Amino acid sequence: MSNLFDLTGKSAIVTGASTGLGMGMTLALASAGADIVLVDHVSSEEVALKVRALGRRAVTLSVDLMRMESIDMVARAAVAELGKIDILVNNAGIIRRVPAIDFSEKDWDDVMALNAKTVFFLAQAAARDMIKRKYGKIINTASLLAFQGGITVPSYAASKGAVAQVTKALANEWAAHGINVNAIAPGYMATNNTKALREDPVRSKAILARIPAGRWGTPDDLHGAAVFLASPASDYVNGHVLVVDGGWLAR
Repeated sequence: MSNLFDLTGKSAIVTGASTGLGMGMTLALASAGADIVLVDHVSSEEVALKVRALGRRAVTLSVDLMRMESIDMVARAAVAELGKIDILVNNAGIIRRVPAIDFSEKDWDDVMALNAKTVFFLAQAAARDMIKRKYGKIINTASLLAFQGGITVPSYAASKGAVAQVTKALANEWAAHGINVNAIAPGYMATNNTKALREDPVRSKAILARIPAGRWGTPDDLHGAAVFLASPASDYVNGHVLVVDGGWLAR
């Protein structure tokens, strides 16, 4: 059974790898045997050291993923450094919390550019290598707001809805090429993106009251989901949005 979850010899790209959920999924894939290209707009070297301590190769890239030339560069660098792209974790994202009536064009465009446009075009760039070998695993980070509207985050909700639909659209086209495209929809996680919520006593209390598990999630809670969707265990899973939320949507 352990062979189903073995990533030995696989090469992965993880975006937003320097912190939070990206760091958690990076370490999970490395623990399962994958070599990693860590991509972020800031240095990922601290996480890369942990990957290397696990006996895996780690390559760090500091790029602005909102620029199309960066997307192409990431794919080329992964092939040049690790020989191939077996796994892509499209995790990088941002959030802007502003009431909809006051939301700016810049906040809309920035969030949609990184959270949705980059997801599609980096998946496209990785798939060009994957199709050659008839093998690939693409994991996009969606959100509970792929299903719900949220409060004061209109562009984030729109972008995560787009992630869920792009995941399904790409799965429809690429399953025949041996590529599994799926998404993880994390619930309320204790990361930088939720710092404002966790520090708001009213919102934090209301959120915790609805989570059956009774706690905020952590990056460790995505380890199993990430390895499952990156491994042979998920070879017949296509276009699925896997919710990891402590039971939030069940309420």
